[in-house]
Amino acid sequence: MTTTTTRPAETAPQGDDAPERAVTGKLRGSLGVASIVFIVVAAASPLGVIGGPVPLGIAFGNGAGFPTIFLVVTAVLVLFAVGFTAATPYVRSAGAFYAYVDKGIGRGAGLGTAFSALLSYLVLEAGVFGLFGPGVDNLLQSYGLPAVPWWAYAAVGFVVVSALAYFNIELSGRVLAVLLIGEVLIVLALDAAVVFSGGGPEGFSTGFLDPAQIVSGAPGFAVLFALLSFIGFEATAVFRDEAKDPDKTIPRATYIALISIGVFYAISSWALISANGQSTIVENATANFGTILSDTTEQYLGAVGGHIIQVLFVTSLFACILSFHNISTRYFYSLARKGVIAKPLGIAHARHGSPSRASLVTATIVGLLVVAAVALNLKPIDEFYTWLGGIASVGFVLLLVITTASVIGIFRKEPHGVSLWRRLIAPTLALIGLLGFFAIILWNLPALVYEDSYGPFSIGILVLLALAFLAGPIVGRFRKGAELD
Repeated sequence: MTTTTTRPAETAPQGDDAPERAVTGKLRGSLGVASIVFIVVAAASPLGVIGGPVPLGIAFGNGAGFPTIFLVVTAVLVLFAVGFTAATPYVRSAGAFYAYVDKGIGRGAGLGTAFSALLSYLVLEAGVFGLFGPGVDNLLQSYGLPAVPWWAYAAVGFVVVSALAYFNIELSGRVLAVLLIGEVLIVLALDAAVVFSGGGPEGFSTGFLDPAQIVSGAPGFAVLFALLSFIGFEATAVFRDEAKDPDKTIPRATYIALISIGVFYAISSWALISANGQSTIVENATANFGTILSDTTEQYLGAVGGHIIQVLFVTSLFACILSFHNISTRYFYSLARKGVIAKPLGIAHARHGSPSRASLVTATIVGLLVVAAVALNLKPIDEFYTWLGGIASVGFVLLLVITTASVIGIFRKEPHGVSLWRRLIAPTLALIGLLGFFAIILWNLPALVYEDSYGPFSIGILVLLALAFLAGPIVGRFRKGAELD
């Protein structure tokens, strides 16, 4: 990454390395593998997935065969990670996707990827507030508190997230670690209870082994919800500047995050199916989508377990929001450091070593999106979250496709002594799988935003992403001095 000359930092430098940060604006951090894994897995919101996309994938996808879809998606994403991590030592920037695209395809495409990624992460962070606000309200109503507008609790969460993200990344990492451990433990406790009780009314589900079950219903819809469950895993590379040893830390964190998420989802969705009965799970998930996880937890872990899962579901959404805020902030910071956007956003806080100015910009945009949702009287879940989630899901898979093609391009220019498997075979297999997933996403996009066929919202999502990508070459033409890597 190129070094830029900046104006004085926000406050008087403190600490041994503060003078250097004041001049260069560099981030301070010593994130190890575990810290990055916590941040990235928290973005995936494991408990939120088990309580949200999993029941949806079961109900509207392929029922008892859904756990297998997680394994298939994980396998394709592992193939993606093979090429992605192989290229990491040769992409020195913390720009994640766009730095790879810049190096493999070109500067215009790299900038287009950066803007597409920013759009996807920002709208998803804002959209999750549409889940968080009602979630807190429902939780507190269960304890006897009166109902309040969803945006009131969203506003409180917004303030806390903005404050945490303003300070050093290690503080956010510690908060995310605590929240993530809690949500994973309660789901694992439920999994264990189901296993040790011998399963549900029909014993253990075997649908994930039955080809007829795997392809039953709408497996394409199941793939869509499975992919939504992985958004954020690829962001390991965003934290390159704050990693202890990025050439080792980033690949290890990527593999650990990806595989652990995939295995966790597959096992937990299988346990949920087993607990409710394979023959009736589709009916139960369809009728009780919003409560099937808490109801099942209460059945196997008692009333206390049911209350714990309600609390941790809300904290899971908070952790998800905080993670996406950190990711978006580092995109802004990295682009500013390279001269693509206003350079002051690329100055780190002199005391905290955090991208504080970039964080404030992220907060402002997300806050405006939430305010717009309230002003337009949008339903927080059915409209605000769903529409923005549609943008993020299409953007996520599109970014994976472009990045995979870029990795192949990087090694076509120079093999760097990397094995044929890592530089070509695995990325090519991943590209084939991801293109198939992208076709499935496009086919099912109207249903995701509650349209019978392609209408204003479905088309609007594609137009927004296209405009974000096309902005790359345009900005690149006017910011010729900017270098992405």
